[in-house]
Amino acid sequence: MASVFDVAAYILDVAGPMTAMKLQKLVYYSQAWSLVWDEEPLFSETIEAWANGPVVRALYEAHRGRFRVSSGDVIGNREILTDTQKETIDAVLRDYGLHSSQWLSDLTHQERPWREARHGLAPGERSNRVISWASMAEYYEAVASDGVAIDGTE
Repeated sequence: MASVFDVAAYILDVAGPMTAMKLQKLVYYSQAWSLVWDEEPLFSETIEAWANGPVVRALYEAHRGRFRVSSGDVIGNREILTDTQKETIDAVLRDYGLHSSQWLSDLTHQERPWREARHGLAPGERSNRVISWASMAEYYEAVASDGVAIDGTE
């Protein structure tokens, strides 16, 4: 199985430099849609429900202290990804990649997987609660079957 670093390296190679927060959100959505479209996780690392949205702690530790990251900042092997996995990530980049990191963060705050994982926490409160693959798969499968676009339109 690929690692979050492999996925991040692919995203940065294809999309170019971006904020660390945007990379975290694109990794999150890549995992979510892989669970729906490919019926399997893209990477094994867990995703935590931090105050600013979903974060993969291992990836955060790799880019900690950097506002912007580029392909040289994340050591991963994009070649380990299958064509199907690359197609999933490419679709995420097409649908989410043009949006700002803040827009993506705000979107995750509206969605059930992040909200459920943070249930009972105050806004801004630190947390390492995990967003489960099951909650992601269930929610985004419903989004896909309802035909709702990422901006809320149909």
